[in-house]
Amino acid sequence: MLSKFKGCFLGLTIGDALGAPVEFLSLTEIKRKYGEDGITDFDAWAGFKAGSYTDDSQLSLATAVGCIQAYQRLIIKGECNSVNIIYKRYLEWVESQSNQFQIRSPNYTCLSALMSGKMGSIENPINDSKESGGLARIAPVGLAFPSDMAFREGIEYASITHGNPQGYLPAGFLSELIAHILEGKTLGDSIELSTERLSIYERHEETLKKIEKALELFTVQEPIENSIREIGEGWAGEEALAIALFCSLKFSDDYEKGIQAAVNHSGSSDSTGSVTGAILGTLLGIEAIPDKWVLNVENSQTICQIAKDMFKIFKKKERLSFKKYPLD
Repeated sequence: MLSKFKGCFLGLTIGDALGAPVEFLSLTEIKRKYGEDGITDFDAWAGFKAGSYTDDSQLSLATAVGCIQAYQRLIIKGECNSVNIIYKRYLEWVESQSNQFQIRSPNYTCLSALMSGKMGSIENPINDSKESGGLARIAPVGLAFPSDMAFREGIEYASITHGNPQGYLPAGFLSELIAHILEGKTLGDSIELSTERLSIYERHEETLKKIEKALELFTVQEPIENSIREIGEGWAGEEALAIALFCSLKFSDDYEKGIQAAVNHSGSSDSTGSVTGAILGTLLGIEAIPDKWVLNVENSQTICQIAKDMFKIFKKKERLSFKKYPLD
């Protein structure tokens, strides 16, 4: 089980770091720069060394820390408002963006929403954005909550910054999907169960349509890049989720090939790499991730420690140091 926690965290950060150098390149430009197979290993980008990740991973780690603090508060105080705690962690991330050494191609929607002084919610949308930033930071929710709770928590956290249902419903889907996988279900069954939950929510049709397209293309024998092009570019939440589902199904036993497929397209390569990496990392565990990436992704030891801490508190029900994770 610990292997799956580490696999999820390292999986998402590695997918993010692999996709970061090509995020704003077309597939033609990617192949021109890296060869016919596209990018297959870490590379430097925007002044950051190879293996550096983007705001997607920074905010995923903020989500994880917030989940830990919320649970600790629940144990000690008997109550907590997890959404408020997560919101505070995101505000801290915004403050870090004033440091030139921390800026990682931050998502405009996230920045503008968090700098507005208001906290968005499903009931009171802060904007009409359906960009993939709400989805790309949400995987830790699936490690923290059981499958019957994860969807709701995921959409609550994503709606802090993304007000369109296609901005937050994919986040709920991914959260529940990760939870089902962690509970021992197959990838196919996890997708089916998460789809059933998605269908309960209003304005789910656009996200459902993209998921169904991914499932359809999974059964078709055509070049991977053509299938991804049919789904979209991943800038929107429902597109990024569908691309990740397609790549995870196509390479359900091969983490390396899965994230390489997920980042080599015209679009939001870091987000699609991150979401695919989270799914396959949870499904296959850390052992399936090549050592060259585990050892060279930024902050690998810190990431593994956060994964271990989440495992301790959410699966072993151990209390963690309040010095390390102080209560708000």
